[in-house]
Amino acid sequence: MLREPAAFAAAPVWFAVFPDCPSAATAAARLRPLADRCLPHPSGRPLLLGRWPGAQEAAETVCTAGAGGTVLALIGQQGAGTAALERAAARVRTTEAAAESASGVPGSFHLVASVDGRVRVQGTLSGLRRVYATEVAGATVAADRADILAYLTGSGFDDRRLALRLLSPTLLHPLTDEPVWRGVRCVPPGHFLLYEQQGRAREVRHWSPPDPRVPLAEGAPALHAALRDAIAARTTGRAVISSDLSGLDSTSLCCLAAREEKTRVVAFTAASPDPLDDDVMWALRTAKAVPGIEHHLVPYEEMPTIYEGLPQLREPFDEPCAVIADHARWLALTHRAAAAGSAVHLAGFGGDELLIASAAHLRTLLRRSPLAATRTLRAYAAANRWRPGHVLRQLRTRESYRDWLESVAGSLTDPPPPPDRPALSWGEPPRLAPWATADAADAVRELIREAAPDAEPVSASPGGHDDLTGLRYAAGPLRQIGQLALRGGTALAAPYCDDAVLDAALAVRPDHRRAPGSYKPLLVEAVRGTVPEEILTGRTKSITNSNPDAALRAHRAQLATLWEDSRLADSGLIDTAALRDLCAGPLQHHPHDLHSGLYQTLACELWLRSLEQRPAALDQPAGTPITDEETRP
Repeated sequence: MLREPAAFAAAPVWFAVFPDCPSAATAAARLRPLADRCLPHPSGRPLLLGRWPGAQEAAETVCTAGAGGTVLALIGQQGAGTAALERAAARVRTTEAAAESASGVPGSFHLVASVDGRVRVQGTLSGLRRVYATEVAGATVAADRADILAYLTGSGFDDRRLALRLLSPTLLHPLTDEPVWRGVRCVPPGHFLLYEQQGRAREVRHWSPPDPRVPLAEGAPALHAALRDAIAARTTGRAVISSDLSGLDSTSLCCLAAREEKTRVVAFTAASPDPLDDDVMWALRTAKAVPGIEHHLVPYEEMPTIYEGLPQLREPFDEPCAVIADHARWLALTHRAAAAGSAVHLAGFGGDELLIASAAHLRTLLRRSPLAATRTLRAYAAANRWRPGHVLRQLRTRESYRDWLESVAGSLTDPPPPPDRPALSWGEPPRLAPWATADAADAVRELIREAAPDAEPVSASPGGHDDLTGLRYAAGPLRQIGQLALRGGTALAAPYCDDAVLDAALAVRPDHRRAPGSYKPLLVEAVRGTVPEEILTGRTKSITNSNPDAALRAHRAQLATLWEDSRLADSGLIDTAALRDLCAGPLQHHPHDLHSGLYQTLACELWLRSLEQRPAALDQPAGTPITDEETRP
């Protein structure tokens, strides 16, 4: 099944990249009627076609510059500015030099560089800014959305790849990195796409994870500088910016933003009915202690619940959105941010994944520093009630990543391991929900076993692999929730997913990022003096949530309408009778994580439905088309 081109064409921001050669004309001609912006190569052929705002004060911008045979474009949230980019374009003579000139620019953005007929397309290390590619009429075309390329090739989605999205968590490199569309590939984060002059492109690695040996005393100032620059990239030139103010991650961002003298910070905290959730108390104390924060407490009664507003949602994402069940809660804050005049909203996405090192680093620490590893292991085991025998067996194993994938294929339908048996290998083994059909399980096993013989981890160490894949897993839904927020006029900003912030944090020793008896010690030291001391020393991670059981009970009837005529069931991937029985019965003591599996199932079901229907938002008129001459840098 294909998506109607009007769907992605009406997305707030999108673009496709074309090589500077005659063979790209076929793809460019097909896409041009759907685009309202065009940036040409120096030759005059299209380099970029798509949709993006023209004003530099917009939340997501395309900053361009050109000189001689060079055109540079930074697409996203960046702190370069047109003048600096023009100076860079004047001195750049190779695509490598173009990347070097952009490497010092803070923020989160795609880089597109056309230099004397060669083109470089690069996303971010976290995967928040992705690059997809396919071949059309002999030329490689890249885009920031996979469905654009599926439209150009006329391909539909792959049922087996869709079945992978039913995994919980949907975190299985490299399989879940790939789009659900046939014939479209994802350029791995840490790689760029390089077009040669004949129009074909190859993937080139430009980054590898740092060897984490930097001590806390050295790493904390580096992280502070990276976060400070990341905030400045979003605040410069803005009178107002908004922020979450809840956990330590968002509190740190909010306090850093409040230091920007020319920008007013509007902060939002969602109240909770749970008396054990102390986020509100800490938020109130922070707002009182830090000048420049205008704090808004959103009453619990005004916050949507999980599973609210789903049957009517038809947003055209290019793949299933893993947190779609919670979208109304996110939008409740970004809509308030837009009403307050904020075009950019800071969120702590990725903070947990980046700042709490994986427990699998114990395997490396055991080799490098046995005494320190033993002390750390004992503290972890006592705090989390880990079963000693299981932990020792995991630490002794020399299981390769390929072997681990094979074991995942064999345990897809098993109950998840109990909490006293932590995953100290290559990550948490994903599971399929009990309502997934045997055909779905067979399809996922087949894909895993096909990929396993050639699969390589993203880092040589299990801990490093788990850190990076976890961060990329967190970045994926942000890309999609950000699309929804941007329709309302506010872009979500996630500084913890910025390249410079990621590099600074991952270079620090894992046992200095995660230490028994302390909470996020690297972040605490990095923002000491910026965040009030009592906030740093007095709080921990809140373990309460928005009560998914109560939300499911409240929205059972609405969700039932989705299962009565399920597109996933039509594809043979879920058993709706089993799903209805589980959701209608008692919600406690399930052998599987009911809500995690339900999140993934809803993500796939709503995505399939979005292929069939034109959302009301897509009936809005597109922007005024801009000619090549008007967008020439």
